[in-house]
Amino acid sequence: MAMSGRFGSKLSLISKVLQTDALVTQRPAALQQTSEVLRNYATATGTKEAKVRVPLALFGGSGNYASALYIAAAKANAVEKVEAELLDLADASARSPMFSQFTQDLSVPRDTRLKAIEAITADAKFSDITKNFLSVLAHNGRLRHIDTITKRFVELTMAHKGEVSAIVTTVIPLPADEEKQLKETLQEIIGQGKKVKLTQKIDPNILGGLVVEFSQKVFDMSIRTRTRQMERFLRDPIDTL
Repeated sequence: MAMSGRFGSKLSLISKVLQTDALVTQRPAALQQTSEVLRNYATATGTKEAKVRVPLALFGGSGNYASALYIAAAKANAVEKVEAELLDLADASARSPMFSQFTQDLSVPRDTRLKAIEAITADAKFSDITKNFLSVLAHNGRLRHIDTITKRFVELTMAHKGEVSAIVTTVIPLPADEEKQLKETLQEIIGQGKKVKLTQKIDPNILGGLVVEFSQKVFDMSIRTRTRQMERFLRDPIDTL
C-alpha cells in the first residue's frame, strides 16, 4: 500500500516516545475518558442516525472490538478507509520487529502506549475513528490483539460486500488460466449474490497438488495428503477369507 512506506518510516517515533521523560506524567482523567469511549464508541456519530447492524455475528473479545469499530466506521461512511488503515498497520507490524514488540509488551506503561499510538497515527494521518480506536486498544492493553481484530474486521467488510474468502495453497503460483478456472468453479458453488475473493498461498511442504479452504471447508488434494493416505492403506492388514 502507498501508505505503508510512509507509516513504516515513522516507526522510529516509538523509540522517541519511549525515551521521553514526559511520559511518566500521570493523566488522571484518562481512565474516565476511555471508559466513556468504550460505552459510546458505536454511537459517537449521533443519535438520529439509522441503527447500523453488523453483517456477521462475531464472538469473543476480538470479535466485539471489531464489531464496535465496524458500526462506528459504517455510521461515518468510512468502512473502506478504516479497513485500509488497519491493514496498513498490520503490514507495518509484520515488517517492523520493533513495532511488533511494542504492541506485544504489556510492561510498557499505559501512558507510554497512548503517547506512542497518538504520535504514530497522527503522523500517518489516520482517520479519527481509527486513531480513537487504537487509543482504546492502547489504554486497555489490547494492542497485542490488533492482528486478530483486523482479520475479524475484514470478515465483516467482506460479508457486507457479499464476498466469500477462498484460499488456495500450491507449491508454485497457479497460472492465470488455472486460477481463473478455479475461481469460476467456486463461484458456481456459492451461486449468485456473492463474490469469491481468491487468495493464493505458497507452501512447498504439500509437495504438489493443491489445498482449497473455502466456506469453512477444506478440500485437500495435495500430494502430501495422498501419500499419507496411501501409506496408511499399505500398513493396514489385508482381510483374507
